[in-house]
Amino acid sequence: MAKVISAQAAAQLIKDGNTVASAGMGIMGLCEEVIRATEQLFLETGHPKDLNLFYGAHQGDNPIVKYGWDHWAHEGMLKRWTGGFLGASPKIGEMCRENKIEGYCLPMGVIDLMYHEIAGHTPGLITKIGLKTYVDPRLEGAKVNEAAKEDIVKLIELEGEEWLFYKNPGLNVGLIRGTTADADGNLTISEECINGDALAVAQAVKNSGGIVIAQAKYLAAAGSLHPRDIHIPGVLVDYVVVSDPASDTHYQTVDVFYDPTLCGNVKAEMSAMPSLALKDSKVIARRAAMEMDMGTCVNLGIGIPQMIALVAVEEGVNDCFTLTSESGIIGGIAVQGKNFGSCYNPACFLDQDVQLNWYSGGGLGTAFLGLAETDQRGNVNVSKFGTRLNGPGGFIDITQPTKKVVFCGSFTAGKLQTEIRDKKLVIVQEGRSHKFMDKVQQVTFSGDYAVESGQEVLYITERGVFRLTGQGMELIEIAPGVDLEADILAQMDFKPLISPDLKEMDSFLFEESWGGLREYLEKKTL
Repeated sequence: MAKVISAQAAAQLIKDGNTVASAGMGIMGLCEEVIRATEQLFLETGHPKDLNLFYGAHQGDNPIVKYGWDHWAHEGMLKRWTGGFLGASPKIGEMCRENKIEGYCLPMGVIDLMYHEIAGHTPGLITKIGLKTYVDPRLEGAKVNEAAKEDIVKLIELEGEEWLFYKNPGLNVGLIRGTTADADGNLTISEECINGDALAVAQAVKNSGGIVIAQAKYLAAAGSLHPRDIHIPGVLVDYVVVSDPASDTHYQTVDVFYDPTLCGNVKAEMSAMPSLALKDSKVIARRAAMEMDMGTCVNLGIGIPQMIALVAVEEGVNDCFTLTSESGIIGGIAVQGKNFGSCYNPACFLDQDVQLNWYSGGGLGTAFLGLAETDQRGNVNVSKFGTRLNGPGGFIDITQPTKKVVFCGSFTAGKLQTEIRDKKLVIVQEGRSHKFMDKVQQVTFSGDYAVESGQEVLYITERGVFRLTGQGMELIEIAPGVDLEADILAQMDFKPLISPDLKEMDSFLFEESWGGLREYLEKKTL
């Protein structure tokens, strides 16, 4: 039987030098009560100290820094950070830059699948995910800074092929969250908007001889929960902390305390979804939507790719394919912005690690991801800019094994201003920085690996569309109103191949209303 204890008592269970695994994405599924109580305990006593953090998805709410692991960003409290995304914890990022802690940045899905290996008592995870990216020891070996001395990723050969081996860490504490816990520690997730990786974390920690602490919104009598409603059994939970109803520690997402349409308890009216204003980002999202294939499953990354979901609703084609999220959701309409990972009207919830396992085996038909930097070899960087480390999140797990990858983003960065006039793109003010570079700062997506594995790769911007070939990047479409020399070639650090069949982007992409996406997709299918 799990013990119901206070967050302060739970904090005292975390000992010096422990490795703490955390479930959740953003603030969804995050055990915020214990995170804050542990910080307070350290500030009062200097303990627990020398802690190691281990988690997959982004956890926190940068730039507000109200939730998440920046509460632990104190000298002496942390020894090592290992995770999939650091952008949500800028204070920890600063500690990494100053070499005050060891830093390792792994793909989100790799970490989630490592939980399975840890639970199964294997030495580590063997996978192709990460080959020829910065995670590969031939590049950076996932090391964030000079303080990171240990080689936690190895290149191995198995059956004549290259693989990466990720060494399992030992886990001492697991922090998870659910909706209702009973006195036996059984946990439901009925009001959470993702399943997350809580079950995987709990299994890995328990089989490592550690303790699992679960935060719950409600407490129920033992035996009163329906067996089908229990997602994490009490045998995997040692302690339950009931969140303070007067606090802000159990919000569904950053902006929402509880919205039943995000957890499947109520269906939202799709006609109420906002339509996008006609500007360059909508043009990109429309053109990207044309790369959908009827009947396939797709993933939409954060930023402009999320807008593809609104284009699909606007065009009435959201029934033609299935949108998915690395958070584990299948179906629905992706929520925009900082609530990334949640969806309106989800059709199904999978555990995050289960979804990413499916992704890593090539389950997706097409992936649409953001375009921060790219180069002449087709490499893409979304993980590091100057001294600022973001990390990849699920970017590598999604892009590397997927048959078709579409990168979406503006052509230049920094105060780019455009207008659409008379079905043409007008560049009012050019961006200050080139995004099509001679060489990206960090390889989050490997163009070489994509060519070798036969992936179809497109790069869609407001003024042109490129595709990856064995000889490099090739321009295949140009926006109406755009000058090839002045607006494209002069804004690149390298000269791309120019298709002999270079065509103008379809004019209907630049119209106020379209209404032709369904017909286009149906014709493409035939």
